[in-house]
Amino acid sequence: MSSFRYRLDLQMFAGEKTESATPKKREEQRKKGQVAKSAELPGAFILLFTFLSFSMFGGYMKERFTQLFVVTFNDYLLTEVTIPNIVSLFGNLLFQGLMLLAPVFTVSVMVAMLGNYLQIGIMFTGDPLKMKFSKINPLEGFKRLVGIRALMDFFKSILKLTIVGVVVYQTIWNERGNMLSLGSVSLPETVSYVAGLAIDLGVKIGFILVILAIIDYMYQKYDFEKNLRMSKQDIKDEYKKSEGDPLIKGKIRERQRRMAMQRMMQEIPKADVIITNPTHYAIALKYDSNEMAAPRVIAKGSDFMAIKIKEVAKEHGIILMENRPLARALYSQVEIGQAIPADLFQAVAEVLAYVYKLKGKAK
Repeated sequence: MSSFRYRLDLQMFAGEKTESATPKKREEQRKKGQVAKSAELPGAFILLFTFLSFSMFGGYMKERFTQLFVVTFNDYLLTEVTIPNIVSLFGNLLFQGLMLLAPVFTVSVMVAMLGNYLQIGIMFTGDPLKMKFSKINPLEGFKRLVGIRALMDFFKSILKLTIVGVVVYQTIWNERGNMLSLGSVSLPETVSYVAGLAIDLGVKIGFILVILAIIDYMYQKYDFEKNLRMSKQDIKDEYKKSEGDPLIKGKIRERQRRMAMQRMMQEIPKADVIITNPTHYAIALKYDSNEMAAPRVIAKGSDFMAIKIKEVAKEHGIILMENRPLARALYSQVEIGQAIPADLFQAVAEVLAYVYKLKGKAK
């Protein structure tokens, strides 16, 4: 029996986008205006709540509409036709029209803002307004016309038209008896009935469109998340870009340590005394009464670094004082460039006094 072995190259899966997008990529896409959004949701909300506002503010709008005609016929059409009267007439018509439509406009604006806020929150970006040649590329435009998204939009439109047509037909068919009897009722009753039927149709259609828009938003969110996925290599590259290559960062830190060590070694000749352990620790102290409130540690090190500090100190004639408790306390409590704490004042003062005495200084 012969056996066959198939080699599987795992690298072919490295570029598959199987991972959820990182917060950094989401933020970058948001700055570009790329978010999960359904353009149909605000429009559906506006349609639904506009017809609901007709139902809520119907009495107010009827009163303003009646007043508009009463004022126009009584105060303007029976007066002399002059330029001031015409200006006053059109000014009044504009004001009355705005007052008539103000509730509907207010509801529409608030609902439009709410529909967008529920999807994307608060977002300000000018990136979509930038000139991009890819938007006027005929080939890209053709791809958008015949792509999957264009087909989905086409089928969504057909579905909406079909559902809305069925609802309108069913509603009118159910009201056919009442509609045929309109010839025997008064004009106000006819207007009231037609207005009620129109509002009822508008609310039904708006409610249906809101449901379809919510479904569309869920699909848009799914499609957006799918297109936003990243491969494992993308995540690694993003991490390297944001945090830096670990190898390069290690070299930078090593170089920074060497530079800090070099600066520290250059400060040792300025020290007044080196406190030693004597083999494990070495701490260089400096005190200048004109510039410092307390003695300051200008260099410190342990083991090999302590040996180097002592060697430099000997080359420049700096006095070395062995004081094991003080050396351990200074090494653990005080960083380079810091002044010594108050609890070590007495011990350091005694050491400096002895050093100054040896050097023949009077402090």
